Amino acid sequence: MSVCITITGHRDRYSLTVIFSAVVAGFLSGAALIIAIGAQNAFVLRQGIRREHVLAIVLVCALSDAVLIALGVAGIGALVTAVPLVLEIVRWVGAAFLLGYAIFAARRAIRPKALEAGTATTSSLAAALLTALALTWLNPHVYLDTVLLLGSLAATHGDQRWLFAAGAIAASIAWFTGLGFGARWLRGLFARPVAWRVLDLCIAVVMLVLAIRLVLPH
Repeated sequence: MSVCITITGHRDRYSLTVIFSAVVAGFLSGAALIIAIGAQNAFVLRQGIRREHVLAIVLVCALSDAVLIALGVAGIGALVTAVPLVLEIVRWVGAAFLLGYAIFAARRAIRPKALEAGTATTSSLAAALLTALALTWLNPHVYLDTVLLLGSLAATHGDQRWLFAAGAIAASIAWFTGLGFGARWLRGLFARPVAWRVLDLCIAVVMLVLAIRLVLPH
């Protein structure tokens, strides 16, 4: 009887170790891909500082990542690579959108009076959500990184691949929640119009660089 209990105990500890390892691997892999300077993060940061529709935007970004991660684990990444025309269309449409957003950000940087936190025009919820969706789904790199790369990494965990996915999704939720709601601590800094000018100028540069990188041949 004691032998059976010992064996069962070892199995339970082994199972917990495997589960924990898969979840942690997914969390770290997801965080490594999500935490970067990009169009989506720049938008979430700006909305967080302005305290505009933060919860809705965080939910849209996190849920979009969850769907993309699930698609990757389910094997959709192979379909994406098998139909290059899909990525090509997304590449050009995404580049056009990023270029347009860069122009709007540059205009905001040039006109500081419209940037003060208390007097700036509040964007509608629909406009904010559409922008968040566009910055997420019109980025071809999200299909290569989130869908293909995370899907491939998840496949190495075999039966625990969905635990890996759960860890990656948890990383996305933690990041966007922290970025969106944590940005309010910078509100004091952005009480000065010059700070908004610098932020919007940086956002314009990031968007422009990303747009150029999308259209340049690889």
